[in-house]
Amino acid sequence: MTKVNHMPRFITPLLLTLIGLLLLGQGAYIHAKALLAQVLLERAFDATIATGHPTKPWSWADTWPVARIEVKRIGASAIVLSGSSGQALAFGPGHVELTPDAGERGVAVYSAHRDTHFRFLRNVAIGDEIDVTRSDGRMFRYRADSSSVVRFDASDIDPLADGYGLVLSTCWPFDALTSGPERYLLHATMIEPDR
Repeated sequence: MTKVNHMPRFITPLLLTLIGLLLLGQGAYIHAKALLAQVLLERAFDATIATGHPTKPWSWADTWPVARIEVKRIGASAIVLSGSSGQALAFGPGHVELTPDAGERGVAVYSAHRDTHFRFLRNVAIGDEIDVTRSDGRMFRYRADSSSVVRFDASDIDPLADGYGLVLSTCWPFDALTSGPERYLLHATMIEPDR
């Protein structure tokens, strides 16, 4: 006679519920961290403009706010950090290294995660105005011209191109659960210099 060991029926649903709660908590933590970071970054950005000196959002930060991106038609706003390392992108959009600042000749590139700080890109329409305020208080207005989906290693963005351009970059597709090789690029051209 073989002895069969049956787990009580409640163990499997209990384990699945605990795993689900753990995953839900992890997702909520990421979004809560992103929201709190933007509040602290907003304060640091305002202090940077007021004092003229880069202000870190918290004492241990290895980056600081360099710009604010706004799309007023959809009520979107995000503070941009210096650099686009994974650590910086956990707290906000990053200004991609070796690209000009907004308002300078060439193409300024800002990158962020699709599920937090650049979630709003899915709602930006061609023709929308995008305001970028730099940490020196100067504001530049751009108009969204086009969008594209490219491989992360084949964007063909020339930061030294003629004119005054802007690219906002995030992962694609917007609703994916895991990261992949494609990036969504929103291209814009300056229509109003420093206001």
